[in-house]
Amino acid sequence: MNTDPKEETLKKPGQFGPAGFRLFAELVTELGEATKTNDKLDRLANYFATAIDKDKVWVIALFTGRRPKRAINATQLRDWCMEMTSMPEWLFEECYQTVGDLAETIALLLPACGSKSQTEPLYYYLELLISLEGQTEEIRKKTILEAWNTMERVERFVFNKLITGGFRIGVSQTLMVKALARSKNLEPSLIAHRITGNWDPSSSNFEDLLSETGTGVDYSKPYPFYLTYALDEDWSALGGPGEWQAEWKWDGIRGQLIKRNGQLFVWSRGEELLTNKFPEYIPLQNVLADGMVIDGEIICLSANLTDISVLKPLPFALLQTRIGRKNTSKKQLIEAPVGFIAYDLLEYKGVDFREYPLSERRRTLEEVVAWVNHPVLKLSPIIPFDTWEALRNFHRQSREMGSEGIMLKRKNSVYQAGRKRGDWWKWKIDPLVIDAVMIYAQKGHGRRSNLYTDYTFAVSDSNGLIPFAKAYSGLTDKEIEEVDQFVKSNSLERFGPVRTVKPALVFEIAFEGIASSKRHKSGISLRFPRINRWRRDKSLSEINSLDDLKKMLEVYQSGRD
Repeated sequence: MNTDPKEETLKKPGQFGPAGFRLFAELVTELGEATKTNDKLDRLANYFATAIDKDKVWVIALFTGRRPKRAINATQLRDWCMEMTSMPEWLFEECYQTVGDLAETIALLLPACGSKSQTEPLYYYLELLISLEGQTEEIRKKTILEAWNTMERVERFVFNKLITGGFRIGVSQTLMVKALARSKNLEPSLIAHRITGNWDPSSSNFEDLLSETGTGVDYSKPYPFYLTYALDEDWSALGGPGEWQAEWKWDGIRGQLIKRNGQLFVWSRGEELLTNKFPEYIPLQNVLADGMVIDGEIICLSANLTDISVLKPLPFALLQTRIGRKNTSKKQLIEAPVGFIAYDLLEYKGVDFREYPLSERRRTLEEVVAWVNHPVLKLSPIIPFDTWEALRNFHRQSREMGSEGIMLKRKNSVYQAGRKRGDWWKWKIDPLVIDAVMIYAQKGHGRRSNLYTDYTFAVSDSNGLIPFAKAYSGLTDKEIEEVDQFVKSNSLERFGPVRTVKPALVFEIAFEGIASSKRHKSGISLRFPRINRWRRDKSLSEINSLDDLKKMLEVYQSGRD
């Protein structure tokens, strides 16, 4: 029996040949072209049924955000491509601006292979990229050029995407889990749990990764998060109010507190281990019992309030000052103190509690939080209501509470994995909106690389127009084409990929929150800005002003004080 994965022959024929990386490139191409979820599922399931095990592990890693650190920067790739093609810089830049994506530009410009290429498996190239960290530029260059010389155009494109960190395709983790569940004949919820946690794709075995026990015990392993769909206020399908539990939807980072084997772990919904980023949680290691997993919200809380029933969490902008920092200063601990609002109990005394009804999980959670009795751990309060109209009245108070809206959870519901309909719903408040004019535009990426889809907006000020937000979503394909034509016909200046355009198109910009910012020229930063609608009925003279934004900020902050 052949045990060398590099020599293993794959069963599935394709346009890129039988080798591992070609099979992966074919998968990425097909997933990018597929428009139906079932088609993507079929392609993923087929891949997991035919690829070698080490490549399967890396595909799981890539699709769950476990990607190698960047060892090579964009400038180096650009320079090596120009050297390899003897292309002047001005021509390369013209090509880049036309294509709109560096990885694709390089793949298109590199000369074709002189003979039939022979690529290695996927894992070989990913582990090769990892090995380049700390190496000299000469070694990095030699390695990348040798890889390019063994690849066809599409393989080069995918390889370049892995190098630049721009590897993004339209496949959710849920879809990948379904494909794995189909190939392994297991329940998706089991697969979802087994691929979470702190594992290294370079050293993980495919069968062990998906087995019940694996080769070792990962005490930090979180459970898959239960996610929700938005409620459209069609109450008829919900039944009576008595069947439901309502809570505030807090604006922080969804996370899990885990205490196992005497150790404390903090995971984000994005499967990032955050234990060391929030020292406020360290005392919980000594007061939480072993075998405990609590689902909740990582959030900035006022340090001088202990009664959560009257608590108004601090703005998300404060939490952002703590994200991405390796070390937390004393000043940050004072200005942006972090707490944890507990929503649900997923494990209790080592027992998986997810199949228990919410009502029972909630009772036990209340007992746990009361017994811990530590100010950093708060219980998410239940909103009392007996009619849907009464709940609507609470919903109108959401912004004053510093909340994004209301969560509705069926009292007899189990804790599921992924985004499901029926038992949990989020009822968000209407976004804040303001009218602004587009002043800059830049081309997008991927299938929209030839269209201007990234826009910068401005409001009026005493000195003219002042930019305050960028937005990339909210328009239909038809509207994007119209804006693209306007940009091309009304460009005033060009700065690299960015064009200054005639300030004439007015849009309503929606956003979830607003905060003061020293990093922005306007002094304002927005949370989740997007285009709400194209205001064809308004002209430049009717847009909002910077003073309007500042007044909005005052009102928004006063609601949280």
